[in-house]
Amino acid sequence: MTDKIRKYLKSIEESKNIEILWACETGSRAWGFASTDSDFDIRLIYVHKKDWYLSLSEKKDTIDKMLENNDIDISGWDLKKSLALLRKSNAPILERIQSPIVYKSDPEFINDILDISNTCYSRIATIHHYLSMSKKFVADLELNRDYKLKKFFYALRSAFVCKWILEKKEKPPIEFDKIYPNLGIESTLISRIEELIKLKSSITESYLHSGEQPLLDLIQNFNEEAELKKETLPPSKCDSSQLDRIFRKYISKYDN
Repeated sequence: MTDKIRKYLKSIEESKNIEILWACETGSRAWGFASTDSDFDIRLIYVHKKDWYLSLSEKKDTIDKMLENNDIDISGWDLKKSLALLRKSNAPILERIQSPIVYKSDPEFINDILDISNTCYSRIATIHHYLSMSKKFVADLELNRDYKLKKFFYALRSAFVCKWILEKKEKPPIEFDKIYPNLGIESTLISRIEELIKLKSSITESYLHSGEQPLLDLIQNFNEEAELKKETLPPSKCDSSQLDRIFRKYISKYDN
């Protein structure tokens, strides 16, 4: 599948006359709790030639493709859009630049982005994103006695990221197994999470689950704490001039 994905990426570069600076996996595969039939959620950061940006007309700055009967979801943001989102501490872009599953990379670019992301990271902005996500999935879980394990993990991970943001100054990792062991959670719940990750890796997305009240209670506790403390968190100290420098650097690098 990796070779197939890379061929699709090459085709996109040629048809759009772009250079992909970063192509990675996101979603459950990158988070570390994929099911047997999880699709491939591939996210791109790409750059156009310089003349593309020197225009008064508004141009589409995203790419979206569904391939292989919707099993491969490719979505991308132009470099300018990506940097503007990074300036706002956009949670999805902070995740994808940390992805452990990479299909294409300009190593210099990703090092530059990871470095600047540390100053652009805003704890208050990101906790709002993850708290909203967790509350949404908790509401879905409460509607039915039986629920998809996928939704449970989405609620679980989002709530745990909120706890991470409250307790730690560095941005949360994308991989779930780097988050839950480092929050002081009791060992019995850690063991249960690991059992559920193993279960999820052996079943399909359609599998229905039930129960897990201790973990659901923990999710609720983390969400309530985040709701109470979110406005006390600091904003970022992002330097827009450094983002401008990165923008100009990679337009020039690939303008040939």
